[in-house]
Amino acid sequence: MKNYLEILNEQQLLAVKNYEGASLIIAGAGSGKTRVLTTRIAYLIDNHVDPFSILALTFTNKAAREMRERIEQIVGSEAKNLWMGTFHSVFARILRAEAFRLGYPQNFTIYDSDDSKNVIKSVIKEENLDPKNQYKPSSIHSRISACKNNLIKPSDYENNIDLMEADKGLNRGRFIDIYKKYNDKCYKSGAMDFDDLLLNTYELLTRFPDILYKYQHRFKYVLIDEFQDTNVVQYLIIKKIAAVTRNLCVVGDDSQSIYSFRGANIRNILDFEKDFPELQVFKLEQNYRSTVNIVEASDSIITKNQNRLPKKLWTQNAAGSKISLIRADSEADESNMVAVNILELKKNHNYIFNNIAVLYRTNAQSRAFEESFRRFGIDYRLIGSISFYQRKEIKDILAYFRFCLNPADEESLKRIINLPARGIGDTSFARLIVYANDNQCTIWDIINNINAFDISGRVKTVLSEFLYLIKSFQIAISQNDAFTAASKIAKESGIIRMLHEDNSPEGIGRYDNVQNLLSAIKAYTERDIEDKSLSSFLQEVALLTDADIQDTSGDRVTLMTIHSAKGLEFKAVFVVGLEEGLFPSSMSSDTREEIEEERRLFYVALTRAMEKLFLCHADTRFLWGNLNYCEPSRFLDEIDGSYLDFGNQMRKNKIKAPEIKPKITEKKIVQPVRTPAVVDPNFKGDDINQLKSGMNILHNAFGNGKILQIEGNAENKIALIFFDKFGQKKILLKFAKIKIIE
Repeated sequence: MKNYLEILNEQQLLAVKNYEGASLIIAGAGSGKTRVLTTRIAYLIDNHVDPFSILALTFTNKAAREMRERIEQIVGSEAKNLWMGTFHSVFARILRAEAFRLGYPQNFTIYDSDDSKNVIKSVIKEENLDPKNQYKPSSIHSRISACKNNLIKPSDYENNIDLMEADKGLNRGRFIDIYKKYNDKCYKSGAMDFDDLLLNTYELLTRFPDILYKYQHRFKYVLIDEFQDTNVVQYLIIKKIAAVTRNLCVVGDDSQSIYSFRGANIRNILDFEKDFPELQVFKLEQNYRSTVNIVEASDSIITKNQNRLPKKLWTQNAAGSKISLIRADSEADESNMVAVNILELKKNHNYIFNNIAVLYRTNAQSRAFEESFRRFGIDYRLIGSISFYQRKEIKDILAYFRFCLNPADEESLKRIINLPARGIGDTSFARLIVYANDNQCTIWDIINNINAFDISGRVKTVLSEFLYLIKSFQIAISQNDAFTAASKIAKESGIIRMLHEDNSPEGIGRYDNVQNLLSAIKAYTERDIEDKSLSSFLQEVALLTDADIQDTSGDRVTLMTIHSAKGLEFKAVFVVGLEEGLFPSSMSSDTREEIEEERRLFYVALTRAMEKLFLCHADTRFLWGNLNYCEPSRFLDEIDGSYLDFGNQMRKNKIKAPEIKPKITEKKIVQPVRTPAVVDPNFKGDDINQLKSGMNILHNAFGNGKILQIEGNAENKIALIFFDKFGQKKILLKFAKIKIIE
C-alpha cells in the first residue's frame, strides 16, 4: 500500500516524515490524530526501522488494537512485531521479564481495585482502626494510588514532615501504617496493583542501570498517544527510556486534558519543550469532523484559557446550522425537550438514534433522560455506567422500600439486613434461613418471634432493633406520600449517613445518586397523579427498568458523561445541565486551574458534534429533594453569540412526556408510545383572561382538550384540562399557549 501518504494534508505529512529526534504533534479535535500516528509508525517500518525497536503507548486497548490493524493494512504482518499497547500492559510485559530483580515472582498477581480495597480492609481491621470515619477503605485506596502516581513510596511519605503533620491534623495519623502494611501484604503475596505496574517499572529503571541500558537501546523510537493524559510517573519512565536516542514523539491536545482527577498532569505537555528544547512542533489544526459553526464556536470557548498551547482550528466543511440553545423549566422538562428534538431529528432529518448522543457532567443526571426516553419510545444505551436504577446504592435503598412493602421478599432482606453494618454476618443470616426452612415460614416471621429461637443475645438485640425500624417504616409508608416515606427510610436506615461519610470520588458519586433518587421521588409526588404512594412509584420504576421492553435492534441514543465521550463523535450532540454549580461543577471552581479544566471539558463536549449541537439548561432543578433556581453556566456566555440560535432559549411552555399505561397481553408488557404534537414556534395563544371552565381549547403541545377548572388569580392561574390524547393535566397558564376553539 504505497499510496498511503497521499491522503495526508501538508502538516500531517510533515509530522509523519520528520521522525528523527523529539517531536510534539499538537492534534486539535477531529484533526486526524490517529491517522498521523499510525501512518508515522508505518512510515518508520517502510523506511527499514525494525518494528521490534518501536514502542507505541496508548491509554486504551481498543485504541491500540485499532492502530495496529491500520498499520498492518499498510505494512503487513510486520506490524505484529511492534511493542504497542497501554502503559499498564506494556510495563507488565517488561515486569514479567525483570521483576525478579525486585523480589517478585515472574507470575506475580495483578490486583484490581476491588482486590486492593479488600487488602486495605483487612489491614484496617488488623490495626483496630475505624473504617467508617478517618480510615474508609475507598478513601485510603485513593490516597495510596495518588501517592504512587506521584512517586511517593511509604518511606518517602514517612520522611515528609508536611504530609505527616497534615495527617495528624486530619486525625488520620495512622495512614502511613496502613500504607506500609498494605505494601507489605501485596509484596508477600507476590502481587502488584495497577499503580505498582508503573511505580515498579520506574524502580527497575532507576535502581538497575543494566536494565535501563537494555530498554534504552531496544526502543529506538518511542511514540505516545494522548500525551496530555499522562501522569508524573508515566512521563518519567518515558523520559528515561528515550534519553539515549531522543527519538520521542508525543501526540496530544492540551485543550482536551480533562483527567486530573485520575492523576493526569497537563504540565507534561505544556512544559515538554523544557525537557526537549530541540523538538520539532507540528500543529494539526484542520478539523475534519465538524461544521464551521461548531469548530469556530468551540475555538471561541477554549481561547479563554490562559494555560494553553497556541493553535487555531479551521475546517473546509460546510458552515452548518447554528448551535441551538435550549432553556427548560426543570430537569424533567429538559429531558422531555431533548426527547422531542431527537424525534424531530429522526423524522425530518433522517437521523438514526446511533447518530445522537446526550452528554452530561455527572452520571446522576442520566435518570431523568432514562425515564423520558422510555416514555417517548426512544431506545438508548448507557456508556461508562450501569442503568441508574441498577446501581448498587440505588438497588440498596430500593430494597428497603420493597422489603417494607413486602416482608416476604427474601432477596431484599439479604441486601439490607446488614446495610449499614449492624453485626448480622453470613453465619447469623444462614441460621435464620435454616430456622425459616424448618418452620416453613418466612425469615421475617422468625425475626418477629426471635425470642423463641436459640440465637445469641447480641444478635437478638440487633434483630429486635431491625424489627422496630422496619415496622416504623411500614407505618410511614401507609401514612405519607412517596417522598416523605422515602426520605425517612433513607435517613433513618443509615444509608444517607454512610454515603455522606465516604469522601472518596466513588463515595461522593454514590451519595449524589441516592440524593438524585430522592429528587426523582419528589418530582413524582409533584406530578398531577392520584396515587402518590411509594408502592406506586416502585411499580413505575419496575416498568422503566424491565429488560423485556428494550428493543434489540442496536439503534440507540447514547447517554454518557463527557469524560466518557472523549475520542468519540456523533452527528448530533445534546450537552445538558449547563448550569452554574453543575457545569462547571461547584467542586471544581475554586481555582483558575480547576475552572480551566472544566472549560476544557466543555470544549471536549462541543467538539464531539459533527453536524448539529444543542446546549441545554434548566431554570429549576431538584437537588437533595429541594427545588433550586439555577443560573445558566458561564460557559454559555463565553460562546460568540453569532454561532448561536436562540430560538428555544425563551420558550417557556412545558413539554410533558406521555404517561405510560401498561397493557397486559399474554403476560407481556406492552407500552404504547404517544408523542406530543410537534411544537409550532409560530403558534399564538389567546388571552388567558378569556379562558373559562367548560371551554374547548387547543394547546400548542398537547392538542385538543377541555378546561375542567381554573383556580388562582393573576400570574398564578392554574387550569385543570382534560386532553383527548394525554388525559388530565394541570397547566400554569402564564407559560401556556392555548387557543379557544368554541
